[in-house]
Amino acid sequence: MPDDDTGLGPASGSASPGPGGGTRRVLERLDEAGCMELLADGGVGRLVFNSRYGPTALPVVYKVDEGSLVLGTWDPVFDEDLRTGIENADYHVAVEADQIDLAAREGWIVLVRGAAHHLDTEAERAPFTDAGLEPWIEEVPPHFIRVNPTTVYGVRSRGA
Repeated sequence: MPDDDTGLGPASGSASPGPGGGTRRVLERLDEAGCMELLADGGVGRLVFNSRYGPTALPVVYKVDEGSLVLGTWDPVFDEDLRTGIENADYHVAVEADQIDLAAREGWIVLVRGAAHHLDTEAERAPFTDAGLEPWIEEVPPHFIRVNPTTVYGVRSRGA
């Protein structure tokens, strides 16, 4: 296939690795405590689950609260897909968060898997009102989900 100006032609092996590319990198496996420490300040992550449309990843904001992640969701369309329809039976999800420095080729990734418990009552939601988890669009009602971790996995790439 000939190269063209779309940039979609075959890759050549002569490309420079870019800044930081010549430095040796190591991949470090993080323990659960190290993962939760990286997540402690909260931020933006992705909620991953199987929806009626297939595998789905949605952006969420999160905070760590008593060893679990509390998510503020932005898309109420998928709320039904995150409910089992069985009282006290929570849907299993994954939450991915990361911090990547492309130029330095360093960063970390944390994946938390667990049950997604909807915070439906006012008492459950109250501690997270005005905590930075609200939707960014006023017309979208706030919806919070607590993910109680069953597994926590993380890795960090750094210079050796």
